[in-house]
Amino acid sequence: MNTMNFSPFPELATNRYSLRRLNKYDAEKILEIRSDKSIGKYLDRPIAKSVDEALLFVKKINTGISKNDLVYWGICKKNNSEIIGTITLWQISKDGTKAEIGFELVPKFQGIGVMQEVVTEIVRFGFEEMKLSIIEGEVDPNNIKSIKLMKSFGFALDRCLEKTEIYVLKNSL
Repeated sequence: MNTMNFSPFPELATNRYSLRRLNKYDAEKILEIRSDKSIGKYLDRPIAKSVDEALLFVKKINTGISKNDLVYWGICKKNNSEIIGTITLWQISKDGTKAEIGFELVPKFQGIGVMQEVVTEIVRFGFEEMKLSIIEGEVDPNNIKSIKLMKSFGFALDRCLEKTEIYVLKNSL
């Protein structure tokens, strides 16, 4: 059984991006991401409507991190603290062997390789640091870009639910 501990918070980096914990100063960008209809149409959540709502979300995420229930990063260009997206490993199984990946990116940063670079680091972190055996991704079957991204990492369709598909990547280490 794996025991998760996200304290201190695992700040990560790739060649072009920094991954850090969210803070209250990110509320405007979180609102931008969570209120964007082109992102939200694939997610089962209400569209965010206010900065206060975004602040509550940041607080909820940080509480979850403090309880070691999830790990959630803001994605920033290196040498710039403004987030352009988020990525998470959450829905961690009780035995700590499985987690679900989730990600969002401001539309103007989509299609330029951000997630290709960032997901590489998150998968590495999940398998090497968290000692996960499986990373799942739940995706709307119409979200072709996310499905294509996950398949590029070797995620394979595992099962179809009523409105989503579950893709699985198994640790080969």
